[in-house]
Formats: sequence, C-alpha cells, structure tokens
Amino acid sequence: MGGCLAYHRGSRNAQILCLAPVHDNLHIPQAAFGALTGHAVIALEGPDSVAFAQAQFANDVGALPVGQWQWSAWLNPKGRVIALFMLCRPAEHTLWLVLADGRADTLAAQLQRFVFRRKVKVAVRADLHAGGRFDTPARAHGNVIDSDGDANDFDLGTTALPRTLRLSPHPFVEQPGLVARWREADLRLGLPRLDEGAVEQWTPQQIGLDRLAAYSVKKGCYPGQEIVARTHFLGKTKRVAQLVEVPPGTQAGAELRDGAQVAGTLASVAGALALAVLPIESEGLALQLGDAPVQRQPLLEGLAR
Repeated sequence: MGGCLAYHRGSRNAQILCLAPVHDNLHIPQAAFGALTGHAVIALEGPDSVAFAQAQFANDVGALPVGQWQWSAWLNPKGRVIALFMLCRPAEHTLWLVLADGRADTLAAQLQRFVFRRKVKVAVRADLHAGGRFDTPARAHGNVIDSDGDANDFDLGTTALPRTLRLSPHPFVEQPGLVARWREADLRLGLPRLDEGAVEQWTPQQIGLDRLAAYSVKKGCYPGQEIVARTHFLGKTKRVAQLVEVPPGTQAGAELRDGAQVAGTLASVAGALALAVLPIESEGLALQLGDAPVQRQPLLEGLAR
C-alpha cells in the first residue's frame, strides 16, 4: 500500500509525509538463485512454431496461452519417452523447451529433421541460463510465467516444497549441493529425471507423467499417441512410478526384487531416493535391492501444470 500520512509538530503546523508504494511481492534478486548446471533451453521460433510443436509433442500446445507453460514430452512411435521438458510460451510465435537433463544439441538436431517446409527455427539458446531457489516465487504461480525485464520466473514447487526456477541471460553462481538437492526434490514431486540410459525406455504412464498432466489423450495425432491413448482408455497400465529409498551409489536401471522374482526397475535416482517402475498392486511385496531392504516413500502432489 502507499499514500500520505499527516503528522503534527506541536499544535499549529501539520506536515504531510508521502510514502512510496510497498509491494507485497518484490521480485527476487538474481543473487538469491544458484546455478542449475545441466539445464538447457531449446527455442522454437517462427509462425509455424506452435503447429510444429502440436504435431510432435504429447501435450496440447495449441491450448497453451502466451505467458504460460506446461509439462510435455516427445515420444517415439512406440510411445516411449525421448525427452520430458517444461514447454513455455513466452511470445505468440515462440516456444521454449526447458530441459533438466541436457542433450539439448542432440534433441535440437533430431527435431530439425521433422521441420520440412514449416516456418520454424529450432535452436539451442546457450545465452539463457537456469537458476534455482528453494522458496515461493514472488509472482509466478502455477503455470503462469513471471517476466520481469530479462528474467523469467517459474513456479516449480508446491506448498509442501516451494521452489522457483529462473531463466536469465546472466549466469548464476554455483551453490554447493544445490543441483543434488534440486534433483532430489524433483523425484519427491514425482518429476522423473531421465539419464541417457532411460531414453526411449518408458511410456508416459509408467513414469507417472499423468501426475504432471504432461500428455493429452484428446488433442489428436502425435508420435506415440496411439499407444498412449490405448493404454489410457483400455486401462492397460500395469506398472507405475513409486518413490523408494535406496542405498547411496545406486544407479538408474537397477532391479528391485521380491525374493527371487524381479519386481521392478529404477527409472531415476537422486541421492538416496529413486523413482521405481513397479506393478500397480505392489504393496505386499518385500522389495530388496541386492541384500538391502527398500522402503517406499509418499510422493508429493501438486506439480501438475
């Protein structure tokens, strides 16, 4: 609030003190963010950028308003996830793919092969840097982007685990342990981190992309759409992602066992946490990784966009 307050000096003279407006949510300073090394941005620019993305990606890009973002994925024809990313629409004919697990140059080259005669330019934005902070965004909320000058802030958390991601042309300073904490928070929120070995291995349903609202079964054709829709409408999902605790040093791809039987596979690992692809009804299984017992942990809700 702002305004003018009257105050008295003695009984005869009154002066007016005018206060500058005070904003409830001030923009977070750049220095408050630490570098999220490994994050990268691919830009799609041109009058056909949205039409191109609508034909390639799993979510409904055509329904995404300017100034907002959504989770989305690029699938192969067999319905396996090639990449998971934040799909942002900062301008009418511009889209950003914010990748948490790198491979930007490779993905940009792969996407370029499908451009054909469309008026869209695919380019890695090496000039945009990602920074993170474990705090509630100043103004960004849900899937609404907060653009302030050359900085763009995104709400990448929940009430239980607030986080702000910033894209900026100015590099961020590395903070010890931040990248590891960020990746662990991703898994707590049900956001898979797909290393090279997990590319094109899992369907969206198996790694929990329904929890993120990262794909559409209504928008029409895209690579893998038939597999995704059939699994959704016929109820053929047999395995889902569940959060488990694992011993230090565990790698993605490790198998969980129930006695002598293989029960599931670790799709993504961060420190002592992992997203395991397990049978839907696996509550009664005594899960083990080698000789170590494995305990389940609850996933945090609220990261759907």
